[in-house]
Amino acid sequence: MLQRMSIWGKIAGAAAGLAIGGPIGALLGGVAGHFGFDRQRDGTVKRNDVAFTVGVIALGAKMAKADGVVTSDEVSAFKEVFKVPPGEADNVARIFNLAKQDIAGYEAYAEQLAGLFKSNRELLQDVLEGLFHIAAADGVLHPNEEEYLHQVAKRFGFTDSEFKYIRARFLPEDRRSPYDVLGVTPKIGDDELKRHYRKLVTENHPDKAIARGVPEEFVAIANEKLAAINEAYEEIRRERGI
Repeated sequence: MLQRMSIWGKIAGAAAGLAIGGPIGALLGGVAGHFGFDRQRDGTVKRNDVAFTVGVIALGAKMAKADGVVTSDEVSAFKEVFKVPPGEADNVARIFNLAKQDIAGYEAYAEQLAGLFKSNRELLQDVLEGLFHIAAADGVLHPNEEEYLHQVAKRFGFTDSEFKYIRARFLPEDRRSPYDVLGVTPKIGDDELKRHYRKLVTENHPDKAIARGVPEEFVAIANEKLAAINEAYEEIRRERGI
């Protein structure tokens, strides 16, 4: 299980010589010499902790290029997801910029993460939702960003229907169907709807994210998702009078 800690605390252990191959390892190798971290500062860091952190940063950086414009809202959203402690801004920018320039495509990063966490589908969904949070921060999901996210989702093993439901939870309220947010069709009966809603609340509660070991920054996204689920259910409940 990934340890719940600040996402940048994990990279503090990157200089400890962890063996991470693939594009994530190559990116880490490209920045390792620039880090001013103490090698002993985090002796408990794990290989997959670092892979998760660097892989998500790389996917975020690649997505920033998808629509050709990085808005201030997207930058703010990135900072919300990846809390940058004082003194680490330069290191964060170095990773982000190297990932943008890296010759490896986003597909390679997505496939490596999918392989590393193939037994933890919920964690891969956390990654996808973090990217959605950043992409939709300016209230507009650019077609190139949507296609990027769709391709990442495919490599993570999500179906088109699952992608549709995840997407709906991060769109502005006036552009999404409450049924899509809940992952159901308008034909669902009232009793089944109630059961499905309770199941979604249980599965998507922020405490579940904490139990999965996601970095603390991702818990805020879990709260955002749960709020969208609650709002969608309330909208349908009012429409149906239940």
